[in-house]
Amino acid sequence: MDTIFAVSSGAPPAAIAVLRLSGALAFAAAQQMIGALPPARRAALRILRDPADGDVLDRALVLCFPGPHTATGEDLVEFHLHGGRAVVRAVERVLAAMPGLRAAEAGEFTRRALLHGRLDLSEAEGLGDLLMAETEAQRRVAVRNAGGAVRRHADAWAERLLGLAARIEAELDHGDEDDVAGDDPLPALRIEAGALARDIATVASHPPVERLRDGLRVVLGGPPNAGKSTLFNALAEREAAIVSPIAGTTRDRIEISIVREGIAWLLVDTAGLADTTSDPIEAIGVARARAALTEADLLLWLGDDPPPPQPASLWIHARADAIGRAAPHPDQIVLSVREGRGIDLLWRRMADIAADLLPPPDMVALNARQRTWCSAAAEALARAAVEGDPLLFAEELRAARRAIDAITGRAGVEDVLDALFGRFCIGK
Repeated sequence: MDTIFAVSSGAPPAAIAVLRLSGALAFAAAQQMIGALPPARRAALRILRDPADGDVLDRALVLCFPGPHTATGEDLVEFHLHGGRAVVRAVERVLAAMPGLRAAEAGEFTRRALLHGRLDLSEAEGLGDLLMAETEAQRRVAVRNAGGAVRRHADAWAERLLGLAARIEAELDHGDEDDVAGDDPLPALRIEAGALARDIATVASHPPVERLRDGLRVVLGGPPNAGKSTLFNALAEREAAIVSPIAGTTRDRIEISIVREGIAWLLVDTAGLADTTSDPIEAIGVARARAALTEADLLLWLGDDPPPPQPASLWIHARADAIGRAAPHPDQIVLSVREGRGIDLLWRRMADIAADLLPPPDMVALNARQRTWCSAAAEALARAAVEGDPLLFAEELRAARRAIDAITGRAGVEDVLDALFGRFCIGK
């Protein structure tokens, strides 16, 4: 495996640039540039030179961390360089010329930490979310997951599962022997399997981490000319959508991400839901609008009729200032963008709903991949809870164990690694 290097601090120019080397040749490469290495885990000032001609590259602090007790599980060296672009490029040029060394790919340091058991897949995913965090809630949940919150749950489930498996395997191996004959243990094991299935399903049902990371998807829906784009612009606080009195002006979904009072929102403006249209382009827009409604975390409905069935929705009486406008329904939020009436109330009602849709910072929040495997484990255990054949019971336990192992990356996750670490910066 090649020894890799990259700047792990901010992009130069900066006051300091921390350039890391990780791999079997890290110490040898550093020794070629600075001579005697400093004691392990102690910073020392050294002159960095080009081994080819002795040219001075920089005066820098150098730290050496012997593996496996390092961030990557490998020998690791840090050069704390002056942060000018020319300095960093010169050191990188010298390192790249050494046999067995190359520039790191995106997320490769963290990927090596995963491969060497310094963290598991759920912690790596939490770290990726932490790098992308823009709000305090995102940061707090990501810190918990990066610190092993998901792994601790998975380990606890695995321990209970192993206890069940050991007892059923003992029954299968020795249950017919006279000296171990006794009551059938399967009924009690089925009860325990059912309890574990419910515990896992409860965690899988928690609000997903994607709502924190990507923002709550708020879809504005209603008939043509209901004021959706006007409200969309008011919520976004800029002219993001074209507004006109001509029906069908909005032909496609328009999305914009905003953060307000620590909550990330993804606002989606849609075409008016016309019952019929002879315009094929408008028909496509209407179809996409209907699809957007099914994907919404929260629907803002601007129609005069009650909103369609939706887990979370707010019924809005828009254009309240319009002459001849019908009286609002008691359940509607009365709103006039022109007069600035109702916007603050709408935001408050949206925040109240968000409190139930977003994972609290003290609760484990799973991503889509983790929820899929949790559900698979819970379903296997639920089947085991009603299984009367000990052999099939044991097989369902094995299926549940494979699913739990996949949560933390112990099995069957190679296909997700490229996508995960592609989100990381080069030096992470």
